[in-house]
Amino acid sequence: MSPGSRSAVDRIPAPALFISSGLIQYVGAAVAIGLFAIMPATAVGWWRMAASALVLLAWRRPWRQRWTRGTLGAAVLFGVVLTTMNIGFYIAIDHLPLGTAVAIEFLGPVGVAAVGGRGWCDRLGIVLAAAGVLALTGVTLSGGGGRSVLIGLVAIFVTAVMWAGYILLGRKVATGGDGVNSLAVGMTAGAIVYSPLAFGTTAIVFDDVRYLLALLVIAIASSVIPYALEQQIMRRVTAAQFAIMLSLLPVTATLVGAVVLRQFPGVLDILGVLAICVAIVLSARNPGASDSLDAERVIADRTDAYSDESKNGREPETPAAG
Repeated sequence: MSPGSRSAVDRIPAPALFISSGLIQYVGAAVAIGLFAIMPATAVGWWRMAASALVLLAWRRPWRQRWTRGTLGAAVLFGVVLTTMNIGFYIAIDHLPLGTAVAIEFLGPVGVAAVGGRGWCDRLGIVLAAAGVLALTGVTLSGGGGRSVLIGLVAIFVTAVMWAGYILLGRKVATGGDGVNSLAVGMTAGAIVYSPLAFGTTAIVFDDVRYLLALLVIAIASSVIPYALEQQIMRRVTAAQFAIMLSLLPVTATLVGAVVLRQFPGVLDILGVLAICVAIVLSARNPGASDSLDAERVIADRTDAYSDESKNGREPETPAAG
């Protein structure tokens, strides 16, 4: 990127870049939902993860690194958890409104931050997150849907648990060697473990260029563009500032769901989302960390493909993490 283009991006306020990143990311999720009509959500999730694994393998060529049994095992476990998280999210948004799913899944990172915290902010954060989740769950169940809604709720709670595991394992993998190489190996392992999910869909993907292009759009919109924008953002904001912006993600997802998918929230939905947004901010507070992104590392591991994972691949002392 030329100096001139960097200056142009730098002139855009960081919050505007972040909101753009969130909007583009969840538009990618909306496109994925459109593919659920022609193949299962689990298959869409697998294709996205498999494509990301191939890209990372071609880029990093991790076989050139010396691996120990411990580092290889950690990478494989990390990749399986990551793949489970992403496939679970796709199952959830096949059965739940996008905004509701995104808000509930934040229970995972908020819980990690609360368990590791000691102050009143952490306790209040988990209480607000729980209240928001209860509100969203109650509204979702009362709206009908029966078995479909239950499947979505189970899937998103599993996703939240996997997100918590992803954060803990991702930090271990990132500090144990070359994190991006570990990511490439892990995502490959996850794709292999879940490969049965793709059975019967190869012809669908490769026989119609529209579906292949749709998968490409999902990868670019949900991974490449948000990652590129967030790299600009993370060089310009503190942990506290990023936490505030991160709390906009459930709101952004709700907005995209309403505009693109016609999933209009009710009053209790909005209150639940807002409670979780406040919980995100409280859980990411870290006294004395105003000039570092250590607090953000706990809360800001995102759900989407290699945009999130590449951040974990950077060395822990690098300030531009996300």
